[in-house]
Amino acid sequence: MKTREIISLLAVLLLAVGCSGGYSFTGASIPPGAKTLSVATFPNNASTVNPQLSQKLTDELMQMFSSQTPLSVMNGGEGDLHMEGEITGYDTRASSLSSNDEVSMNRLTVTVKVRFSNAIDPEANFEQSFSRYRDYPASRDFSSVESGLVSEIVTELCEDIFNKAVVNW
Repeated sequence: MKTREIISLLAVLLLAVGCSGGYSFTGASIPPGAKTLSVATFPNNASTVNPQLSQKLTDELMQMFSSQTPLSVMNGGEGDLHMEGEITGYDTRASSLSSNDEVSMNRLTVTVKVRFSNAIDPEANFEQSFSRYRDYPASRDFSSVESGLVSEIVTELCEDIFNKAVVNW
């Protein structure tokens, strides 16, 4: 290797090591000094309750922060960053009609209210509702598509919450 290539490689390595404190490759910006994130279980307060939704949402949110940030993630407690909230909506409705005025598509919508507190930087605190939906053919029985729809919706909700909490774009 030439001297210039070695210097370039060292510069890149030093830059990567020096920037690893508060950032991750996902674009997350973790405040310096933040070591832990606590996530309280999200109770299901929707009028219609999917019995698996609360645990699925909580687990996926914890997994996302654990895999994409350097934070130690714990269920409950009070971390440097803390997230809690509740599931406020779980609704299915007709979303489109066919040419002969029959329902052709239905829509499952899940809404979650989130409270995020940041003990290091209180200006980053927020309380916000997040909502996502998926359409499915009205000809399909809801119970046969529900699990797949919920998985997709939960992933998108967790991405939205993650981005709001720690991605400062």
